[in-house]
Amino acid sequence: MAPLVSTATGKVRMGNVVPMADAHAPQATKVRILDAAEALFMEHGFEATSLRLITAAAGVNLAAVNYHFGCKEELFQAVLTRRLDPMNQERLDLLTRLERDTAPEPVPCDRILSAMFIPALALARDPERGGKNFLRLLGRAYADPAPFIRRFLSGQYAVMIGRFKAAFARALPQLPAKELSWRLHFIMGALSYTLAGTDALKLIAELTPAEAGNDEMLLRRLAPFLLAGLQSPPELAEASHALDGELHRSRS
Repeated sequence: MAPLVSTATGKVRMGNVVPMADAHAPQATKVRILDAAEALFMEHGFEATSLRLITAAAGVNLAAVNYHFGCKEELFQAVLTRRLDPMNQERLDLLTRLERDTAPEPVPCDRILSAMFIPALALARDPERGGKNFLRLLGRAYADPAPFIRRFLSGQYAVMIGRFKAAFARALPQLPAKELSWRLHFIMGALSYTLAGTDALKLIAELTPAEAGNDEMLLRRLAPFLLAGLQSPPELAEASHALDGELHRSRS
């Protein structure tokens, strides 16, 4: 990284001026950039959000963004990490407590699922931690086709998913490991799609207008559906494999 050089108007890195206010209060500037980026990424998505939009909303120049984050991809990752790391740690802590309370028996599936949902609900209720807008941003991120986002989320969730997969495996010993992996993949996909809003929120508004915009109610309606999918007999998975074979033969 190029060194900072002091001048009468600010500090210079690679020919760009970082305002003295940023030099005096770097943490406040960083938070302001993260807040602006979070709101814009949620509204427009990663590709459609330019650094120019972010700097205008945050009241900083491009040099300040480069100084704190380097580039738009790194800024996007920092936006997600700021909220994801604490939420995933809360999930792990809650699962650990449940395992301790039920030992030596496995934690029931519904309680494992609750350990995944409760921290998300707590975040949705707390605007200081991003609230429901961050959860919708997270849902958009899961649906984003950009390869770096997929790689980042995969790595960011690896430890948490590994712990929850092990807990579900103890609760559902009849499920083959590969089948359980697929079901967890579908759980995360359904959760992210629901939290992303858009079509799901429109459907809720049409069916039950009083629940429109209520993320807690969305998750409460989603949980039984996910639980039924998790606990469905492995024979259904075998039937699915048989269907795959029929489809393959029909294309031959």
